[in-house]
Amino acid sequence: MHGARMSHRGVADRLVSGWDEGFTGAAGVALGAASAAYGGLLRTRGWLYGRGMLRPRELPVPVVSLGNVTVGGTGKTPAVELAVRTLAEQGHRPAVVSRGYGRKTRGVHVVADAASIRVEPEEAGDEPFLLARRLPGVPVVVGADRWAAGRLAIDACGATAIVLDDGFQQRTLVTSLDVVMTRARRPWGNGRLLPAGPLREPLSALTRADLVVAVGHGLVRADEVSPAVRRWAPHAPLATATLEPIGCWDGRRMEPVPLARLAGARALPFAGIAAPAAFAATLRELDVTGELVVYPDHHWYSAADVRELYRRAADADALVTTEKDWVRVRAHLRGGPPLYVVSVALRLVDGGADWARAFERCRL
Repeated sequence: MHGARMSHRGVADRLVSGWDEGFTGAAGVALGAASAAYGGLLRTRGWLYGRGMLRPRELPVPVVSLGNVTVGGTGKTPAVELAVRTLAEQGHRPAVVSRGYGRKTRGVHVVADAASIRVEPEEAGDEPFLLARRLPGVPVVVGADRWAAGRLAIDACGATAIVLDDGFQQRTLVTSLDVVMTRARRPWGNGRLLPAGPLREPLSALTRADLVVAVGHGLVRADEVSPAVRRWAPHAPLATATLEPIGCWDGRRMEPVPLARLAGARALPFAGIAAPAAFAATLRELDVTGELVVYPDHHWYSAADVRELYRRAADADALVTTEKDWVRVRAHLRGGPPLYVVSVALRLVDGGADWARAFERCRL
């Protein structure tokens, strides 16, 4: 079959479908009760911060947060990279601070300093390791305590600005600029809080946003995003952006491969990311044929997983995956067909001037 398709994921597919369309029956009742409890916790936290019983801490440098109000798949990691490059162009020495989701370590750790990457992906988390690889010379620090991680980036790495990866929900650290990333289509799903819907916070949280970026493929429109932004964040500019393939490389030989080589190739694409549909769209843009094999988000591949992928790729010209997945599969790569890794970058379509002005305003 021509074009990349997604294979069935069972429970995960039903959950994602429910987040878009809603749940019915007993599942809807149970998930609705859990959402109500989760909403109560959010309101309690907001009340404590609003009354000054909990207070965020400050760092002596600008802090830029990139995040969202829904679960994953909104282009945060490419946006973090663009934010770092923007700050560097303005004369800063930026550092990235991330929780390091899925890592096997605790505490605060320097993933990369100005000289080199210092830890393995399992210790860093897949996204921090990928950012360290994509941004050579830029410090990357992981830690659940964002203030302590930022302080280490400043004191040990000489950072003059901090970029928080997935930092919109955190309230422990004062931010200078909050950028909210969202899907251009069906941005809020069914509009309900987790776990009955994809919202990590109510849409009223958008009042904290300084800039909103709607991300899509092809001709991106923000029609589905703008009503909520007009209601809750009329002060915030609304930009649009696409995730564009910018390169390809051989995941074993670490050699560049022309993107044109993928066109028409019989491939076995696979991905364990929050928005596999976005990767499927990228594959269609590249004219890649083959059914996309989907794993859970942040899935760390085992040797058995790789053997199964090789088995399924027996008649394929190559395996194709994302950079995040390469980070998590690289330890088990052996013979078999080539593994092509597709790199993407965030390109602002409309609102580039708003993006630049927002970063200019956050300078201390």
